[in-house]
Amino acid sequence: MLTLHTKLAADDGRPVIAQLVLPYDQREKCRLRATLSTGEEAAVFTVRGTVLRDGELMTGPDGRVVQIVAAREPTYLVRCADAHTLLRCAFHLGNRHTQAQVGDGFLRIRKDPVLKEMLEGLQASVTEESAPFEPEAGAYGGGHGHHEHGQHLLAPVPLRQKIHRPGDAA
Repeated sequence: MLTLHTKLAADDGRPVIAQLVLPYDQREKCRLRATLSTGEEAAVFTVRGTVLRDGELMTGPDGRVVQIVAAREPTYLVRCADAHTLLRCAFHLGNRHTQAQVGDGFLRIRKDPVLKEMLEGLQASVTEESAPFEPEAGAYGGGHGHHEHGQHLLAPVPLRQKIHRPGDAA
Protein backbone atom coordinates (compact mmCIF):
# COMPACT_ATOMS: atom_id res chain seq x y z
CA MET A 1 0.00 0.00 0.00
CA LEU A 2 1.29 3.44 -0.96
CA THR A 3 1.69 5.88 1.94
CA LEU A 4 1.18 9.61 1.32
CA HIS A 5 2.20 12.12 3.98
CA THR A 6 4.06 14.95 2.26
CA LYS A 7 2.57 17.76 0.22
CA LEU A 8 4.78 19.03 -2.61
CA ALA A 9 4.88 22.83 -2.88
CA ALA A 10 5.01 22.75 -6.69
CA ASP A 11 5.62 20.46 -9.62
CA ASP A 12 9.22 19.35 -9.10
CA GLY A 13 9.52 17.46 -12.37
CA ARG A 14 8.61 14.02 -11.09
CA PRO A 15 5.79 12.42 -13.04
CA VAL A 16 2.36 12.07 -11.45
CA ILE A 17 1.70 8.31 -11.23
CA ALA A 18 -1.99 8.50 -10.30
CA GLN A 19 -4.82 10.70 -9.14
CA LEU A 20 -6.64 10.49 -5.84
CA VAL A 21 -10.23 11.59 -6.49
CA LEU A 22 -12.01 12.49 -3.26
CA PRO A 23 -15.11 14.45 -2.20
CA TYR A 24 -14.56 17.31 0.24
CA ASP A 25 -15.48 15.37 3.39
CA GLN A 26 -12.74 12.83 2.58
CA ARG A 27 -10.17 15.53 1.75
CA GLU A 28 -10.50 16.99 5.26
CA LYS A 29 -9.86 13.70 7.12
CA CYS A 30 -6.51 13.32 8.87
CA ARG A 31 -6.32 9.54 8.36
CA LEU A 32 -7.70 7.97 5.23
CA ARG A 33 -7.47 4.76 3.26
CA ALA A 34 -8.44 5.31 -0.37
CA THR A 35 -8.07 3.88 -3.85
CA LEU A 36 -6.01 5.67 -6.48
CA SER A 37 -7.10 6.03 -10.11
CA THR A 38 -4.78 3.09 -10.88
CA GLY A 39 -6.61 0.84 -8.43
CA GLU A 40 -3.74 0.84 -5.91
CA GLU A 41 -4.63 1.36 -2.24
CA ALA A 42 -3.16 4.40 -0.47
CA ALA A 43 -2.93 5.46 3.15
CA VAL A 44 -3.06 9.23 3.64
CA PHE A 45 -1.79 10.86 6.83
CA THR A 46 -2.32 14.60 7.50
CA VAL A 47 -2.33 16.90 10.50
CA ARG A 48 -5.81 17.42 11.96
CA GLY A 49 -7.38 20.44 10.28
CA THR A 50 -5.52 19.97 6.99
CA VAL A 51 -7.62 20.06 3.83
CA LEU A 52 -6.29 18.52 0.64
CA ARG A 53 -7.10 20.89 -2.23
CA ASP A 54 -7.81 20.13 -5.87
CA GLY A 55 -4.60 19.91 -7.89
CA GLU A 56 -2.23 19.51 -4.94
CA LEU A 57 0.56 16.97 -5.23
CA MET A 58 1.47 14.47 -2.52
CA THR A 59 4.26 12.00 -2.08
CA GLY A 60 5.49 9.47 0.45
CA PRO A 61 8.56 7.48 1.35
CA ASP A 62 9.03 5.93 -2.10
CA GLY A 63 8.94 9.31 -3.89
CA ARG A 64 5.99 8.56 -6.17
CA VAL A 65 3.75 11.58 -6.79
CA VAL A 66 -0.05 11.55 -6.63
CA GLN A 67 -2.35 14.42 -7.62
CA ILE A 68 -5.38 15.25 -5.48
CA VAL A 69 -8.59 15.78 -7.47
CA ALA A 70 -11.79 17.22 -6.01
CA ALA A 71 -14.62 14.82 -6.88
CA ARG A 72 -17.91 16.06 -8.23
CA GLU A 73 -20.58 15.94 -5.53
CA PRO A 74 -24.15 17.19 -4.95
CA THR A 75 -24.06 20.95 -4.38
CA TYR A 76 -26.20 24.05 -4.73
CA LEU A 77 -25.04 26.99 -6.83
CA VAL A 78 -26.32 30.23 -5.29
CA ARG A 79 -26.64 33.35 -7.44
CA CYS A 80 -28.35 36.66 -6.72
CA ALA A 81 -29.58 39.64 -8.70
CA ASP A 82 -27.13 41.95 -6.92
CA ALA A 83 -24.05 41.91 -4.69
CA HIS A 84 -25.98 43.06 -1.61
CA THR A 85 -28.34 40.06 -1.75
CA LEU A 86 -25.42 37.66 -2.31
CA LEU A 87 -23.66 39.21 0.69
CA ARG A 88 -26.78 38.71 2.82
CA CYS A 89 -26.88 35.05 1.75
CA ALA A 90 -23.20 34.62 2.66
CA PHE A 91 -23.85 36.24 6.04
CA HIS A 92 -26.75 33.91 6.84
CA LEU A 93 -24.81 30.84 5.72
CA GLY A 94 -21.87 31.91 7.90
CA ASN A 95 -24.23 32.54 10.80
CA ARG A 96 -25.16 28.85 10.52
CA HIS A 97 -21.49 27.81 10.31
CA THR A 98 -22.09 26.46 6.80
CA GLN A 99 -19.05 25.80 4.66
CA ALA A 100 -19.27 27.78 1.44
CA GLN A 101 -17.23 28.15 -1.70
CA VAL A 102 -17.01 31.79 -2.75
CA GLY A 103 -16.73 32.52 -6.46
CA ASP A 104 -17.06 35.51 -8.74
CA GLY A 105 -20.75 36.31 -8.32
CA PHE A 106 -21.77 33.02 -6.74
CA LEU A 107 -21.65 30.83 -3.65
CA ARG A 108 -21.56 27.03 -3.67
CA ILE A 109 -22.70 24.93 -0.71
CA ARG A 110 -23.36 21.26 -0.07
CA LYS A 111 -26.86 20.15 -0.96
CA ASP A 112 -29.18 20.86 1.96
CA PRO A 113 -32.93 21.43 1.36
CA VAL A 114 -33.34 23.50 4.55
CA LEU A 115 -30.60 25.90 3.46
CA LYS A 116 -32.05 26.03 -0.05
CA GLU A 117 -35.39 27.16 1.36
CA MET A 118 -33.70 29.83 3.49
CA LEU A 119 -31.67 31.14 0.52
CA GLU A 120 -34.70 31.25 -1.75
CA GLY A 121 -36.48 33.21 1.00
CA LEU A 122 -33.62 35.73 0.73
CA GLN A 123 -34.39 36.04 -3.03
CA ALA A 124 -31.44 33.90 -4.19
CA SER A 125 -31.54 31.62 -7.20
CA VAL A 126 -30.49 28.16 -6.00
CA THR A 127 -29.60 25.54 -8.61
CA GLU A 128 -28.72 21.93 -7.88
CA GLU A 129 -25.52 20.80 -9.57
CA SER A 130 -22.83 18.16 -9.43
CA ALA A 131 -19.53 20.03 -8.97
CA PRO A 132 -16.21 19.88 -7.13
CA PHE A 133 -16.66 21.55 -3.73
CA GLU A 134 -13.80 23.80 -2.56
CA PRO A 135 -15.07 25.84 0.42
CA GLU A 136 -13.17 28.71 1.98
CA ALA A 137 -10.55 27.65 4.51
CA GLY A 138 -11.90 30.08 7.10
CA ALA A 139 -10.28 32.90 9.00
CA TYR A 140 -8.08 30.57 10.99
CA GLY A 141 -7.26 28.11 8.20
CA GLY A 142 -3.78 27.64 6.91
CA GLY A 143 -0.89 25.28 6.78
CA HIS A 144 1.06 23.99 9.70
CA GLY A 145 4.07 21.80 9.75
CA HIS A 146 7.59 21.56 8.48
CA HIS A 147 8.72 22.87 5.08
CA GLU A 148 11.87 21.59 3.43
CA HIS A 149 13.00 21.81 -0.19
CA GLY A 150 9.53 22.46 -1.60
CA GLN A 151 7.88 19.80 0.53
CA HIS A 152 5.41 20.09 3.37
CA LEU A 153 5.30 17.15 5.79
CA LEU A 154 1.64 16.93 6.74
CA ALA A 155 1.72 14.54 9.67
CA PRO A 156 3.92 12.09 11.44
CA VAL A 157 3.21 8.55 10.35
CA PRO A 158 2.23 6.24 13.22
CA LEU A 159 5.26 4.77 14.97
CA ARG A 160 4.35 1.18 14.09
CA GLN A 161 5.30 2.06 10.51
CA LYS A 162 8.94 2.79 9.79
CA ILE A 163 8.79 5.37 7.05
CA HIS A 164 11.48 7.74 5.83
CA ARG A 165 10.53 11.41 6.05
CA PRO A 166 12.20 14.22 4.11
CA GLY A 167 15.06 15.56 6.17
CA ASP A 168 15.70 12.29 8.03
CA ALA A 169 19.30 11.15 8.09
CA ALA A 170 19.92 8.45 5.50
